[in-house]
Amino acid sequence: MSRLPLDRLRLLALAIGLAPLAALPALGLLWLWQQQHLPWWLGALGGCALLGYALHAWLDRRARVLLTLVPSGPAPHWPPSAQAAWERVEALAAGLDPDDWPLDDGGRLLRLGRRAVEAVAQHYHPQAGEPVWELSVPHLLRIVELAARDLGRELREQIPWSERVSIGDLLQARRWQARAQGAYRLWRAGRLLFDPLSALLREAAGHLQGQAFGAVRRDVVRWLLQEYVRRTGRYAIEVYGGRLLFDDADPRARPTPASAAELAAAAAPAEPLRILVLGQTKAGKSSLVNALCGAPLAAVDVLPVHAAPRAYRLEREGLTAALVRDGPGLDALPAAELLGAARDADLILWVCAAHRADRAVDRRCLDALRADAAAHPERRAPPLVVVLAHIDRLRPAAEWQPPYDLRDAHSTKARHIAAALAAVATDLVLPPADIVPVCLAAGRLYNVDDALWGAVLERQDEADRVRTLRCLDAARRDERRTLRWTQLRRAGRVLAELPERLGG
Repeated sequence: MSRLPLDRLRLLALAIGLAPLAALPALGLLWLWQQQHLPWWLGALGGCALLGYALHAWLDRRARVLLTLVPSGPAPHWPPSAQAAWERVEALAAGLDPDDWPLDDGGRLLRLGRRAVEAVAQHYHPQAGEPVWELSVPHLLRIVELAARDLGRELREQIPWSERVSIGDLLQARRWQARAQGAYRLWRAGRLLFDPLSALLREAAGHLQGQAFGAVRRDVVRWLLQEYVRRTGRYAIEVYGGRLLFDDADPRARPTPASAAELAAAAAPAEPLRILVLGQTKAGKSSLVNALCGAPLAAVDVLPVHAAPRAYRLEREGLTAALVRDGPGLDALPAAELLGAARDADLILWVCAAHRADRAVDRRCLDALRADAAAHPERRAPPLVVVLAHIDRLRPAAEWQPPYDLRDAHSTKARHIAAALAAVATDLVLPPADIVPVCLAAGRLYNVDDALWGAVLERQDEADRVRTLRCLDAARRDERRTLRWTQLRRAGRVLAELPERLGG
């Protein structure tokens, strides 16, 4: 197709017709200079420019606030070892530059995902030559599946209209971008020719608007890249930490084998919070169980026996359905059984008698639990509340006029209670805030429904994190047993059909 010839005379006629309009800005500046108003005009121009720049900066900040791109964080139930791995992932995400990782380069994005997995693998397998390959193919595909699902959900919820823009629309817009930019540059050149002053002002405004839009766009791209790294690293931590399940069901939705053996399924439709009551013989453990449950369920004042912990259903307002387990006295409890019972608990109530000074057994057992928790950062230690029982037996024994204010102790009884609490805190190396003085005697029940119950509720969130991690471990073991049985059954079927296939 031949191009139309350019009529220079018509262009000359157009230029002559627009010459007065093009000369108007220059004549205006000349008039301002002649009237000695040019400095005032330049000052007003500078002031308006600064005001406009400040307004654009405020609009930029407002656009970023309205965008509300919330970053994801670690799972609240993770143990300390997983938190350390997450710090590696977060450091990688924080150092990303959107210019280095274009979203349309699939190869680079795959390398970025591998870097996130490698950061986690190096934490869990520092001695391996290729730590990233210390996982199975199904687990690798599970990481991709979960990370893509979460990123898609975040994209839909965080960026408006993202679900209505197709990939074809984006490709078509990119193809037209070069043509549109060429036409726009031609129009800008013509505008500068015929109205230079207005064109300069519009160019400045456009530059500021472009900066604002570019900043918001850069924030969106950075957030997408960071979320890609965070989500990939999150599930890599679950895989290398041995906690990722192939099933999406909540592991707390059904009782673990230990809880199911202690309570009927009808009484425990889901996994309860497991509260373990520990303490020396005659410290008041059974009395505490009865006080919490509101009924005489556990035997009190019986000869100490070495028996498995008994479990009692606990349902109180504000608390997740729980099992209270009354364990044997620490005096005859082997260390292995103590550690096993603590690992199977979500919250520990440690009972100490206020009128007894023999706390060496309590200190030894507590130190064993602390050492076990330090040696296994892949677990979460259950929160601890020390129940200081038998405060009514402190001197003077005949006095009992609660309530007692230990912060401003005027009576002799209050001072002795405060002294006993301080002694327990020193002997067991615990903060006083973890110790609650109570009376569990019949007819003298004190500080159980308020102070002790409040301490339990304060630690419920942490106890629920321990429960979640415990249920994940139990679900993972059950999932492995089910998978092994399925694989063996299918292998047996193949072996049974093998002679027929060979004969065929």
